[in-house]
Amino acid sequence: MVAFGTKSETLERLSSTLSSVTILPQIKVSAKDWPMGKQNLLKLINERSWLSTPLIVRSSAKNEDGFNQSLAGNYLSVLNVVGLEPMEQAISRVFQSYGQVHADDQVFIQPMLQDVIHSGVAFSKDPNTGGSYFVVNYDTHSGSTSSVTSGSSNELETFYCFNTAEPRDPVMSRVIGMMRELMLLLQTDTLDIEYAMTSDHELYLLQVRPLVLKFNHNSEIKQQQQALLEIDSRLECLLRAHPPLLGQKSIFAVMPDWNPAEIIGTRPRPLALSLYKELITDHIWATQRFHYGYRDVQGQPLLVNFGCFPYVDVRASFTSFIPADVPEPLAERLCEFYLDKLSSNPSLHDKVEFEIVYSCYTFDLDRRLAELQDAGLSEQELSVLSSSLRELTNRIINNNDGLWLHEFHMLKEFEKRRAQVLNSRMDIVSTIYWLIEDCKTYGALPFAGLARSAFIAMQMLRSLLDLEILNTAEYSAFMESLDTVSSRMKRDFGQMSREEFLLQYGHLRPGTYDILSPRYDEQPERYFTWECAEAEDGVVHEPFIFKLPEHKMNRISELLEKHRIQLDAPGLFKFIRGAIEGREYSKFIFTRSLSDAISLIKQLGATTGLSEDDCSFLNYNILKQLYASSAAASTAMRQSVKEGRESYCISRQICLPPIIVDINDVWEFSLPVFEPNFITQKTVCGNLASIGAEKTELKDSILMIPNADPGYDWIFSHQIGGFITMYGGVNSHMAIRAGELGIPAIIGAGEALYRKWSCGSILEINCENKSVKIIR
Repeated sequence: MVAFGTKSETLERLSSTLSSVTILPQIKVSAKDWPMGKQNLLKLINERSWLSTPLIVRSSAKNEDGFNQSLAGNYLSVLNVVGLEPMEQAISRVFQSYGQVHADDQVFIQPMLQDVIHSGVAFSKDPNTGGSYFVVNYDTHSGSTSSVTSGSSNELETFYCFNTAEPRDPVMSRVIGMMRELMLLLQTDTLDIEYAMTSDHELYLLQVRPLVLKFNHNSEIKQQQQALLEIDSRLECLLRAHPPLLGQKSIFAVMPDWNPAEIIGTRPRPLALSLYKELITDHIWATQRFHYGYRDVQGQPLLVNFGCFPYVDVRASFTSFIPADVPEPLAERLCEFYLDKLSSNPSLHDKVEFEIVYSCYTFDLDRRLAELQDAGLSEQELSVLSSSLRELTNRIINNNDGLWLHEFHMLKEFEKRRAQVLNSRMDIVSTIYWLIEDCKTYGALPFAGLARSAFIAMQMLRSLLDLEILNTAEYSAFMESLDTVSSRMKRDFGQMSREEFLLQYGHLRPGTYDILSPRYDEQPERYFTWECAEAEDGVVHEPFIFKLPEHKMNRISELLEKHRIQLDAPGLFKFIRGAIEGREYSKFIFTRSLSDAISLIKQLGATTGLSEDDCSFLNYNILKQLYASSAAASTAMRQSVKEGRESYCISRQICLPPIIVDINDVWEFSLPVFEPNFITQKTVCGNLASIGAEKTELKDSILMIPNADPGYDWIFSHQIGGFITMYGGVNSHMAIRAGELGIPAIIGAGEALYRKWSCGSILEINCENKSVKIIR
C-alpha cells in the first residue's frame, strides 16, 4: 500500500512501484528550504542536464489534493521553463500563488513531455453521480498535457467504462489498467488522475489524488451491475430480427422521432416516463402513422425503458415511416439502409426525418434519392417510392379535405369533453383517468397528426430553400411571420391583466410531464416579471405579413404542377403556415388536460400522505388500476412510490450512451459530439445564464436549457439574447419559436458540447457560420 502525500510526494512514492505507467523524474523544494537552498536546487537541475531542457514548475501545497478538497487548478504551474534565472522566477511565482505559504509547502520541477499525442483526466467514479464508472476526458489533437484541465481545447472527448468492463479501445484499456493498479496500491476506489501518452506510445502518470465526492453513494456496485445485466439481457432480444418490424437489427437512441430526451429528459422520474408512454409512445404514435397512410406497426411501443432511461426503438420508428403501399422487399431494403446510415452517422440522431428517412414528397426528392441509387436500389424501385410518397403527401396536405384539417375537428371535441369531465361529480381518480383517456384520443392523437403535418411542411419549405427558390432571408422572414401560441402569449403578456394572462396560459409548466415542475399559475413570480408587462402595456407586436414577389410565386406554382402536388403556391404556404401553427396550438390544448391531471395526482397524493416528491415516483399504471378496481388508493400508491424510488435510485448511478448500436455500448462508450442545429443567421455575444438565474440576469444573456420543452416559453418574456439546449431537434417547438422571434439559438448541442460551453462565462454564437466561441 502507498500512502497519499502532497502531489509531489505521492508521485515520488509511486515511481518505484507502478508497473503499468511511467512517472517523470522530479526535484522538489519546500518553502522553508527555498530562500537558503536556491543554489543547491539549481545545482541539482544542472547536474541532471536539465539546463537546456524545457521544464515545468508545479505546485505541491499541503492543502492541495486532500480527501475533503482538491483545490484543482487553484495554484499556478509554469510551463516550458528554460534556464536558471527563469527557473528561480518560476519557483517564486508558484510559491506566491499559495497566498499564505507554510513552511512545509512544496514546489517541484519535472521535464516537459514532448510529442504528446493523447492526454486526459480520468476518474475512478463518475464525479456527477458517484456511479461505478471510469470516466476519462481526453484530447488527441492539441498536443498539450493540460488541455483538459485548462479547457483550452475545442476537441475533447469523454469515455465511460463500467468498473467491471474491459474497454475495446487499446489506449483506453491501458488507461483503465493504470487506474486499477493505482486503486489497488492506494487502497481507494475514488481517484482523480492526469495522464499523457507520447508518440512512442509511452504512458505517463502526471498526477493522482483522491476524488472528492460531495454526496453519499446511493447504491452498491453489485446493484448497478445487476441493473446493467438486465438491460444487456433485454437488449440482446430486442436487437435481433423482430417481425413485423423491418430490418435484421435495431438501434436505440434518445432523440429520433418523438425524442424523449427533449421532452422528459434522459433520466425522468417514473411518473413523467409512464405518462409520456401512456399519452404518446405506447399506442398513439403508431395509430396516427397508420391513419396517415404509413406502414401499420400498431401494438409496437416506440419507447423502451432501460433502467429508467427512455430510448426510442429506431427500427420501429424507421419501419413506421415507410408508406403502407411500398412492396415488402423494397420496404425491407429501405429500413436496412436507414439503420446503416444512422449507425455510420450518429450525429444525425436528431435529424432522422430530414437527413435519413424519406417520409414525404419534397421538391428535391429526385436529387435526394440519388443516395439510394448509389446504395443499389433500381430506378424502378425509386420510382415506386417516389410515387408512393407523392400520393401519401397529397392525401395529407390538401387544403379542402386533407387529413391535417380533420385534426382541428378532433381538438374542438376534445375541449368539449374536457369541460364535461371537469364539471362532472366524478371522484378524483376517475377525473384523472378520463382527463388522460380523452387526452390520448382527442388531444394527443390530433397533436401527433399535426406534428406529422408540420414535419412535412418544414421539409417542403426547406426543399424550396435547398433548390434556391427561396433565399435564407426569405426563409427566415417566413418563419418570423408565423403567429403561434407562443407569439400570442408574448403579445398577451403585455396586453392582459395578470389574472387574465394566467387564466389563459397558467396551465403551462417547463417540464410538461413533470409533477415537480410548477405551473405558471402556481408560481408566476418564478417565471415572469410583471413590471415588464406594465412597461409594454399598449405596445402590440403583431406578426408581419410575409409576401413573396409574384415571379417567385409563379415559379413555385409551376414547380407544384410539375411535381403533381395538388396545391398552388398560395395554397402551399397556407398549408405550411397552418400545419406549423396548428401543431403548436394542438400541443397547447392537449397539455392543458395533462397539466390538470398532474395537479390532481398531486392532490390525490396529499390525501394519502404522499408529498409532491413522492408522487413523482408513481407509475401512472397504478392510477389506471385504481380506476378499475376497489383497491385502497393509499396502499397501492405507496407501494408504487416505493418501487419507483428503488429503481430510480439505482438508475441515478448508471450511465448509458445517447445511441446504443451494440450490447457492448451498455458497458463502455464514448459520448458522441453531435452536430448542433443553429437557428437564424444571426450572431450574439453574451453572458451565460441558467434557468435558475435571477430574472434580472436573463436580459441579453445566452440561456442554457437542458431540453427544448415548450413549457420554457416564459423565457421569451425576458429579452434574452440567445439560448442553447442540450437536446432538441431542428423542428422542435423551441427551434420554431427561435426562428419565429429571430433569436439566435443552438438546439440539440448534445451532452459533450453542452457541458463544454457551460464551463464558460461569456459565449459568442455565430449561427451563420455555425460556430461557438468561449470568450471567457
